[in-house]
Amino acid sequence: FQTERRCLASGMGRSPSGREDLAYQNRGKPAVGKPKQERFLPLPCHLSARQTTLDMRMNTKLAVLADIHGNRWALEAVLADVRARQITRMVNLGDCVYGPLDPAGTLKILMELDMPTVRGNQDRMVATPDETDPLSHTLRFVLDSVGEGGAAWLGALPLTLSIDGQLLLCHGTPEHDDCYLVWAVGADGASLRTPLELSETLAGVSERVILCGHSHVPRIISLPDGRMVVNPGSVGLPAYADEEPYPHVMEARNPHARYAILERSGGEWQVEHVAVSYDYRVAVEAALENERPDWAEWLATGRAQI
Repeated sequence: FQTERRCLASGMGRSPSGREDLAYQNRGKPAVGKPKQERFLPLPCHLSARQTTLDMRMNTKLAVLADIHGNRWALEAVLADVRARQITRMVNLGDCVYGPLDPAGTLKILMELDMPTVRGNQDRMVATPDETDPLSHTLRFVLDSVGEGGAAWLGALPLTLSIDGQLLLCHGTPEHDDCYLVWAVGADGASLRTPLELSETLAGVSERVILCGHSHVPRIISLPDGRMVVNPGSVGLPAYADEEPYPHVMEARNPHARYAILERSGGEWQVEHVAVSYDYRVAVEAALENERPDWAEWLATGRAQI
């Protein structure tokens, strides 16, 4: 699979692209090679990158959201916390609606907010499913929920977004929406990449702060040249397990919804990671109703098993 080889060659691992529910559906069946992978079609190159402005003046706060995965209840709790802190600027790092929860309700909120948003790999999968392949149960549920209009909205999102020349938004890496940036996946599982490795990967990036999602695990990594990489964690899915390119898990280790607050103060960028409690039992019930007990466990515990 071309994308998988590319990520491995760059020292990064792929995270789920919708394959995990196919693997789950095939549990207990004799293994014949790797689980069948969802395929998706390429989006036009002109959607790859954009620039925008948010007027990030001194002491302005920015809420950074990522990996909502259709969890409307977690999103509502995060938005309430953001408003309580009187933060008026927000960005979204993608993977907006995919999951067995409430994709339509989540998309409605996001479209109304119209915050700067980049495309995640699972946004791309929803926007351009390969209809020649049998669709997984969860992907079909999402497609039916968001409709053609929702899929088109997701498909129009850019791969990256530069804000004021200071912040770079991406879902995975600046080049690929389905590769980890700060994690490397090997036979022993997932491990953090070193600041030097990240500096080499981001050599062509001029922005001082790189905001990424995809792994669902909050992180701040300072690079030797003074730049900073920030992953806000996941709003809507605190853990998951994947078998590609090697078996590994990503875990926040509690069920809270997570986001980050970015503030420029005294010429420096400050970061605060925020964990917001919400009634995750509603999301768990939705996952069970949509035949995903694996998601139910991840949502309830923030832990995953291979």
